[in-house]
Amino acid sequence: MILEAKEIFKTYKSVNKELTVLDNINFHVEKGEIVAIVGPSGSGKTTLLGLCAGLDSPTSGALQLAGEGISQMNENEKADLRNRKVGFIFQNFQLLPTLTALENVMIPLELQGRPKGAEAKALDLLERVGLGGRSHHYPSQLSGGEMQRVSLARAFSNDPEILFADEPTGNLDEETGLIVENLLFDLNKEKQTTLIIVTHDLDLANKTDRIIKLKGGKIVSDQSIKSSSTI
Repeated sequence: MILEAKEIFKTYKSVNKELTVLDNINFHVEKGEIVAIVGPSGSGKTTLLGLCAGLDSPTSGALQLAGEGISQMNENEKADLRNRKVGFIFQNFQLLPTLTALENVMIPLELQGRPKGAEAKALDLLERVGLGGRSHHYPSQLSGGEMQRVSLARAFSNDPEILFADEPTGNLDEETGLIVENLLFDLNKEKQTTLIIVTHDLDLANKTDRIIKLKGGKIVSDQSIKSSSTI
């Protein structure tokens, strides 16, 4: 088991009331699984993904990621864990505009102290996603699909044990989204990474091993695609 969530609650306080975004979430993910998290807007999908990746902390409950308890870690400890074991693909790419495609892919490797062969590794990943000839272009010089492919290469650059993808095809047209989707699955299979995807795309969700559906901050279903094609 690489990820376990036990009795996870996430609440936010406003002036007049307390808003519960996640309500008693319990699930686990086995190493090597590909899991989709689906549900309507506002159901808590992205919040849950951020908690599992150590980008935020739950109000209560316990999270275990790659054998480490992250729910009680401080920010520096979570940042160190993410750099060692986690990859993340954002819907809005989150590339640094002042860095080239190559430099963006190398960010996780720079945080690891730029190990030997880092630049060659980053260049190889750009080649794998079809951008070897665009390595010295800046994000403003790339299309949306190209930026997402740079984001994909960056997510795999630190050889993560687990990769989180938040709507990886959400801002792309259908044809480009399919290209990114295929690259994501191909790289994931090659690197043998556990993959968790938040998506509104049910065609994408149905290509995973398992679908977890959220509604109103609660898990309303959790089922294997191998045994059922319905959500």
